Amino acid sequence: MNHIVTVQDAVTAFAPWLEPTDAELDAIDTEMPVISAQVELLDAQIMTLARTPNDLDTQRIRRACRQVLAARRELTNLSAPTVMPEVGA
Repeated sequence: MNHIVTVQDAVTAFAPWLEPTDAELDAIDTEMPVISAQVELLDAQIMTLARTPNDLDTQRIRRACRQVLAARRELTNLSAPTVMPEVGA
């Protein structure tokens, strides 16, 4: 019996255009604090799926939410254009 398999993945798996560019890697690096905070929040939420959350779980989820918001704020402040106020206008 002959199995029919696609070789597309094997052929294109090492194609140079599949690698992330330097700009994409820089963007990922810039967003890494937000990604890490979201992973921590997801981890805290997953821990409470199989049981009733206790006080410690609730505090952990709230702390993780605050870290996500703070990381998003920092990322937004990095990408926002700075406006210089006019002096003596």
